Amino acid sequence: MAYDEYLADRSRQILKQKHVYFEEKKMMGSLCFMVDEKMCFAISIDKDTDSSRMMARIGKENYDKTLQQPHCRPMDITGRKMKSYIYVDADGMDTEEDLEHWIQLCLDFNPLAKKSKKSKK
Repeated sequence: MAYDEYLADRSRQILKQKHVYFEEKKMMGSLCFMVDEKMCFAISIDKDTDSSRMMARIGKENYDKTLQQPHCRPMDITGRKMKSYIYVDADGMDTEEDLEHWIQLCLDFNPLAKKSKKSKK
């Protein structure tokens, strides 16, 4: 398992309490939470620290301001920062209020996010 099942359960509970319909997809060692057929956020285990993290899709408008908050860092997979995504470290999701804050930030951006093009099978 490449993600924290407890964090996944906490995330599910928050989405259900908010009456948000979501789907889950396992992708690239992460558990991705999809809202309106768009990636909203994903959880995984950081290989460097062996702790949980969230990949939050927050949008370019929120990027710089959000990075100033504790426990946030740029998402950098290929050596380039992705300006609509950040990582939130485990310490930033300790409390339910903290986790709900990050999920809500992702949900707020979700209507503005573009859907991925579906591949032809």
